Amino acid sequence: MDSNRIHKRKQAILDGRTTLGIELGSTRIKAVLMDDEYSPIAIGNHDWENRYIDNIWTYTLEDIWQGVQASYQTMAESVKDEYGVTITTLGAIGISAMMHGYMAFNKRGELLVPFRTWRNTITGPASEKLTKLFQYNIPQRWSIAHLYQAILNQEEHVKDIDYLITLEGYVHWKLTGEKVLGIGDAAGMFPVDIHTKDFNDRMIELFDELIKPEGFSWKLKDILPKVLVAGEPAGVLTEEGAKLLDTSGNLKAGISLCPPEGDAGTGMVATNSVGRRTGNVSAGTSVFAMVVLERELTKVHPEIDLVTTPAGDLVAMVHCNNCTSDLNAWVSLFQEYSEAMGYKVDTNTLFSVLYNKALEGDADCGGLLSYNYYSGEHITHFNEGRPLFVRLPDAKFNLANFMRVHLFTALGALKMGLDILFKEEKVVVDQITGHGGLFKTKGVGQRIMAAAIKAPVSVMEMAGEGGAWGIALLANYMLHKEEGETLDQYLTNRVFAGMAGVRVEPDQKDLDGFEHFMKRYRAGLPIERAAVEFLR
Repeated sequence: MDSNRIHKRKQAILDGRTTLGIELGSTRIKAVLMDDEYSPIAIGNHDWENRYIDNIWTYTLEDIWQGVQASYQTMAESVKDEYGVTITTLGAIGISAMMHGYMAFNKRGELLVPFRTWRNTITGPASEKLTKLFQYNIPQRWSIAHLYQAILNQEEHVKDIDYLITLEGYVHWKLTGEKVLGIGDAAGMFPVDIHTKDFNDRMIELFDELIKPEGFSWKLKDILPKVLVAGEPAGVLTEEGAKLLDTSGNLKAGISLCPPEGDAGTGMVATNSVGRRTGNVSAGTSVFAMVVLERELTKVHPEIDLVTTPAGDLVAMVHCNNCTSDLNAWVSLFQEYSEAMGYKVDTNTLFSVLYNKALEGDADCGGLLSYNYYSGEHITHFNEGRPLFVRLPDAKFNLANFMRVHLFTALGALKMGLDILFKEEKVVVDQITGHGGLFKTKGVGQRIMAAAIKAPVSVMEMAGEGGAWGIALLANYMLHKEEGETLDQYLTNRVFAGMAGVRVEPDQKDLDGFEHFMKRYRAGLPIERAAVEFLR
């Protein structure tokens, strides 16, 4: 890096013209410091894993804060090493995290039950009843489904709820004292009205009437956060918040924060996919596709969620709990084998070799079949999962087909959901952008995804920084938006102007092969169901 750029970035840090984005993903917490030219200049990472305790996927509060602090500290140390300065202030901060889930607190601010993450599929009865009541799809992972299921279960803690929030809303609350949430993630707690940019009043009334016999002292609106849209101020870093974020004590209070947003919303921002007829696919531990709609859907589809962009525009979302976890486990097995044979193999090289090997396989994976279900999968109606690989004796069992089938199955459930959107609802998209771990090996994940969704897939270099960069952009938008400048205009005209992506068109052989694979995938679901039932 030339000395002039280093000097400019150093001065931006000293002047407090940088923005910080922190995103709590399912396996990594990432802090990205961005300069005033939208470029990441320092990154801090902290790896973490969810725990499976008493049949609940969860993270502890200690896990959360240790991870947030570690990612911030690593980023700050990187700044010190690279630019020779200590961070004491910032232009703005944004917090993002996994959407949905259930964090319920009492009046004393105490967590009433362990955090129930999006990954749990334990709210089936509540989801079904609320979907019918509202005539609006309420997925199992939504906060309101968790709340109503707790009521159906007659859980003791429900009467004591004072505040119900998602993960990033919780972190934001502790940093600022503000009980607010960006509309994109608010729409994953409870349905929102895209006209009022707030929770849907009619449905709130229906819910309150539904639970009236329980005699709770609270009404639903009393315990939900205030909904904010992109660009609105969302509070400032308090003295306590500054100490909580930066344990070294160098960071000063008073820094502005933008509305906290879910990873779906920040993924849209990081891929310039907030305009209508645009979409993005995030593929990592879980996978979800987002398409910004021109109109409302014609009917309720249990496989499709309706959420919003951070600006409040309607979005169709297909979310699957499982994507690359099983694929990564197989790659780790190959790495273990290589080391046992005396070969030290770089992890990135191993992924690249194995992913590219998949492109040599038969179009339909040679008759192999795999399910990547580490946990339940609502699109295919599973409450639990069992990773599974199966084949006929005469299937073409080789390394290329083996890797190809694991890439295909990572997108199998997603394809079932998207087929509803594109084939039944006739939704049109002009642009799909991919981001997440599946796309790290150049060209391979894109090609498989293009075959799954039957559309061109682009990957932008900067999108690799993911949602942490996306929430940093939202913080910057709050600080610097001009009068009447929409989020779409800000991203297109300022951030992504002249930024070229790599575009991959769907290949006809891959398209045909994926369709053949999907027939096998659908027909084989009873095998997966038997594994869940009998493998204990």
